Amino acid sequence: MSSNEFAVRIEGLSKCYHIYDRPRDRLKQFVLPHARRFAGKSTQNYFKEFWALRNVSFTINRGETVGIIGRNGAGKSTLLQMICGTLSPTAGSVEINGRVAALLELGAGFNPEFTGRENVYLNASVLGMSRSETDAKLDEILSFADIGNFIDQPVKTYSSGMYVRLAFAVQACVDPEILIVDEALAVGDIGFQYKCFKRMEALKKKGTTILMVTHSTGSILEYADRCIVMKNGELVADTTDVLAAVLAYEKGMILSQAEAVENVKPQNETLAATAFSVPDLQRIQQTGIHREVDEKRFGSARAIIEKMAVIKSDGTPLEEKPMVKAGEALTFNFTLLVAEEIKEAVLGISLSRAQGGDVWGDNNIAAGQPFHLKPGKYYIDYKVTLPLNAGDYLIHCGLASLDNGQREELDQRRPMHKIKYWAPREQGGVLYAPVKVSFKESADK
Repeated sequence: MSSNEFAVRIEGLSKCYHIYDRPRDRLKQFVLPHARRFAGKSTQNYFKEFWALRNVSFTINRGETVGIIGRNGAGKSTLLQMICGTLSPTAGSVEINGRVAALLELGAGFNPEFTGRENVYLNASVLGMSRSETDAKLDEILSFADIGNFIDQPVKTYSSGMYVRLAFAVQACVDPEILIVDEALAVGDIGFQYKCFKRMEALKKKGTTILMVTHSTGSILEYADRCIVMKNGELVADTTDVLAAVLAYEKGMILSQAEAVENVKPQNETLAATAFSVPDLQRIQQTGIHREVDEKRFGSARAIIEKMAVIKSDGTPLEEKPMVKAGEALTFNFTLLVAEEIKEAVLGISLSRAQGGDVWGDNNIAAGQPFHLKPGKYYIDYKVTLPLNAGDYLIHCGLASLDNGQREELDQRRPMHKIKYWAPREQGGVLYAPVKVSFKESADK
């Protein structure tokens, strides 16, 4: 590596796009300003300006692992594309010090007609490697990708998982000085994601600079030395206090989700608290959806789960302190609206990993507490302590009727919310159960 201390230096970086309302406005913009200037008249623009990035400056030192977070449209991917040189800035400068390997989007840089093996050599040559250097790395790349005989098939026949396996294998196995990963690993299975992060840990130990964009702030907490937060194309935070940055970001995300749902009101807002009809509840069910977590909601709506709040052990809502410590007691507070009598109701809750797979679940019937619901409004608390490992989890809730042994789905909400756990140290698996180690040397020599 160069003796310089920085790997990436950004100064005043901005990117502006021209947005045209109609196709003919693009033609007007191409012709009319030139004609008006030639005639000595003032010009006008036929487009709107959209600043995807505005006046961003920072320096990343060699060997740092930097997480970049922000909502969709915050400018994260635009920033990485300009760092990689695949996008030109409107203003500002980018200075790179080292070989860059980037995984920006699925299959980027692959020729779909080439085989996987041919694309390995193509990508490696783009990264500045000679054929002999690639030959020396080929077995390592193929072993990491683990796609078997498909390596000699055209990549246009690959699944999304096979694409990302091969793409990451090439980028990570060529010993880059700067590795950039933009959410591409999200399409891989959980086993491959774990394998990738272990590879990134090995690269980090070797001194590789890593920039990672991901919506999994758990990964940011686990791997990043520093966190950059983007919002509306601007840099709003740049700190080595990664936990504080993630807490602030998660709090904003949860509050925005709550606002989106709270702003959805039933059409008849004058309903008394104890007078709900099934059509009223159906309207609430159809409109009260958490789109940020891609909620799927269905059921007859004779009774519904209007709200579910998570209260932490110190009495504060999750919105105020959006990180949950492993083993911390939680209260799930449900608000139910009931239009018709439900003689035997079951209210269930479960948690799954963000990548899929339930890790915990329970309901009132299993807990020995049957519910007989009459028309009206109910508040129900579920209290539980979950020793979960650090990571992102989804909360799923469901309300059903078991009258006469026949199950009727009343209101299924999958998922309804998300929740993030953190633990004092890294462990494998889902449960956080640290071992206590005793070590004693034998007295026998």
